[in-house]
Amino acid sequence: MSNETKAPGKIVPVLLGVVVLLVVAVYLLAKLATGGFDVNAEVMTKEAVAARLKPVGEAKASDAPPGMKTGQQVYEGICITCHGAGLAGSPKFGDAGAWGARVAKGWDTLTLHALQGFNAMPAKGGAADLTDDEVKRAVAYMGNAGGGKFTEPPVGGAAAAGAALDPAVAGKKVYESVCVACHATGAAGAPKFGDKAAWGPRLGKGLDGLIASATKGLNAMPPKGGYTGSDEEFKAAVTYLTNAAK
Repeated sequence: MSNETKAPGKIVPVLLGVVVLLVVAVYLLAKLATGGFDVNAEVMTKEAVAARLKPVGEAKASDAPPGMKTGQQVYEGICITCHGAGLAGSPKFGDAGAWGARVAKGWDTLTLHALQGFNAMPAKGGAADLTDDEVKRAVAYMGNAGGGKFTEPPVGGAAAAGAALDPAVAGKKVYESVCVACHATGAAGAPKFGDKAAWGPRLGKGLDGLIASATKGLNAMPPKGGYTGSDEEFKAAVTYLTNAAK
């Protein structure tokens, strides 16, 4: 058999080898271009990306008057952006393990970090319009959920603390900072402030019965209407509401 008839048989293996080399080269170039990163689909959802791109402190910490926001209102309006999921190394809300070492540093250190900023957290969580007391209330609210035993600064600052001596004034302060959200307009089935017809059946329970129901929560109203201050201050608010309807 001549050499001419053997040539085609030699060319085929050579071509196959070239094709294999090309495939391998393309694969290696692709790996080099992507850097070998393994992208998790969960972190690339629209919701996850939006959460990471959302400016810190962009949310609104309730419609309470300036300086009158409770710790819960500040947390739900601002702090939850990071602390709700434990983003950027922040201790997750309610995680006693994550909060333990921080609570151990003490109140002064925790509030100083929150006010001035610490690690990835900007000063006041990025919400520069919050007062120092509002930030401190949020620290107490989150710290207590993680095992701490802090006391929130009273709503209204020193004025509210002094008002505690006068139940009528204290009740009005609490109403204007928390209860007004529903009772001013009768939202969510709440009896409207000063509406004798709406309050009539409720007044029949007596003041003690009303206070007991409001403290535990009733229908759409959470315990104490979401108020995080003392029981005495809350009782003063219930008294203020009932007196306005008599």
